[in-house]
Amino acid sequence: MTAVPLDIRQSFGPDLAEPGFGIYVHWPFCAAKCPYCDFNSHVRHQPVDQPRFVQAFLTEMATMRRLTGSRSVTSIFMGGGTPSLMAPETVDAILNGIARHWHVPDGIEITMEANPSSVEAERFRGYRAAGVNRVSLGVQALNDRDLKFLGRLHDVADALKAIRLARDIFPRMSFDLIYARPNQTVEEWDRELREAVSYAVDHLSLYQLTIEEGTPFYGLHKAGKLVVPDGEQSAVLYEATQEITEREGMPAYEVSNHARPGCESRHNLTYWRYGDYVGIGPGAHGRLTTGGSKIATATERKPEAWLSLVDAGGHGMVDQELLEREAQSDELLLMGLRLKEGVDLARWQSLSGRELDPDREQFLIEHGFIERLGNSRLRCTPAGMLILDAVVADLAC
Repeated sequence: MTAVPLDIRQSFGPDLAEPGFGIYVHWPFCAAKCPYCDFNSHVRHQPVDQPRFVQAFLTEMATMRRLTGSRSVTSIFMGGGTPSLMAPETVDAILNGIARHWHVPDGIEITMEANPSSVEAERFRGYRAAGVNRVSLGVQALNDRDLKFLGRLHDVADALKAIRLARDIFPRMSFDLIYARPNQTVEEWDRELREAVSYAVDHLSLYQLTIEEGTPFYGLHKAGKLVVPDGEQSAVLYEATQEITEREGMPAYEVSNHARPGCESRHNLTYWRYGDYVGIGPGAHGRLTTGGSKIATATERKPEAWLSLVDAGGHGMVDQELLEREAQSDELLLMGLRLKEGVDLARWQSLSGRELDPDREQFLIEHGFIERLGNSRLRCTPAGMLILDAVVADLAC
């Protein structure tokens, strides 16, 4: 295989001056659909024609390249679905396609999501040879009872094997856990999270279980057969999460993401700092600056329908929305206030064409929900993070 250049000595630390330019590739297939998941993922009981999808990815890349022009990539992320169901040759072809269309500097972050049930050492080594230097594992729980409840195909032994392999093969590794599960106590979560930190290399993503419409859990919840922690208990679990990770040297840099200093996800920072990113594949979204304007893109969600669109027109986009400056300023606020570093006020003011309402800002400051970082940045406090949507809505008015 011809690997994308990689220099693991390069610092991956955040750079406040550069939101970045990312490439997101969506692999839409899973071995099974989890009952809580509303992502664009599909189960196919026959083998997926990977070469055909590779060709479609490359075709859509060419269209996106015409939209973006020449850009230097700061991160690549392969998400899903379950990208670790791809053959290493598929990953290699995708990464080399990106390198043909855009400039890919040595050492940039190249992340791939993987499920422990689909992890094999040989395949992991193949991904590494192709250029992947960071893996994100969907562990979700560290006890077999809750893994079964969450519909996962792996058990704890599989998860720990995958973590060990990832630590051995990739320079960087993260894994996800879901908390605020039914009947979960703070004491149980404390033990589980401290165990997780002991396995983690540099990054953890910790999400509260949410009941999404259209999922099996939604139907069970609506029927009263699935009870999750209420708002007060969820807040207690969230606060415990912040305390434990801070104490263990992996503080939150975003609402649900924790890292050792300098090991934040470069790609996710591009989203939250409102940088540009290309979305390739079924159901992928993007934000692109082209011709002095910013557009939001979205592709067809159904894999086979997406293939047909690409074959017919060179891309699977079904939506290209020109974002007015006010819409951009709202998105900047929505994304940026998720970050511990907060929002660049001058950038927000440039997009919105106005100042923050001083009365609203003062009200939120006095109630301990937001704070200024000097004169240039605004961020949520820990209390504000608990009601983030309300804070954003209040400031955006």
